[in-house]
Amino acid sequence: MGSTTGNTCDPQAEDIKKAFRFLVADEVGALCPYLELREWEQGAIVMQEGVAEDYMGFLIEGRLAVKRLTGFWGKQIIIAILEKGTLVGEGAFLNRGPRTTTVVAMEQCRMLVLTAAGMNDLILNRPMLAIKLLKHMLQIISLRLTKAGERISELL
Repeated sequence: MGSTTGNTCDPQAEDIKKAFRFLVADEVGALCPYLELREWEQGAIVMQEGVAEDYMGFLIEGRLAVKRLTGFWGKQIIIAILEKGTLVGEGAFLNRGPRTTTVVAMEQCRMLVLTAAGMNDLILNRPMLAIKLLKHMLQIISLRLTKAGERISELL
């Protein structure tokens, strides 16, 4: 129930255009060689809380449940549902630390994965594209942090 891999990244495909809507077509084409297509079956663990991994992904098909282990009840709770076009795993990717959540495929999923080695190559070979990608990652992290703060304040 793990992932399968491949190298297909068609910059003209609608699902890929949606995932990279923050880039122009030529930039998507330039980014594709740095990405790897991975697939997961329904129920498969895509990312595991506490495990250090060196990749993040752009979900191009399927839905993912983001779960976190609660200290109080000792159970996993769903904290987010991610739809196609969404960035996944950017926090641990940037800090190079262990994952803070578990991500499970709610249905068959396909994701374009960027590894740390791929990001390093992108920075060396296409620095402006790497900067644009990093800015997008920071915007997503900021938005998610804002939403988390709003949810916490509603509970207080």
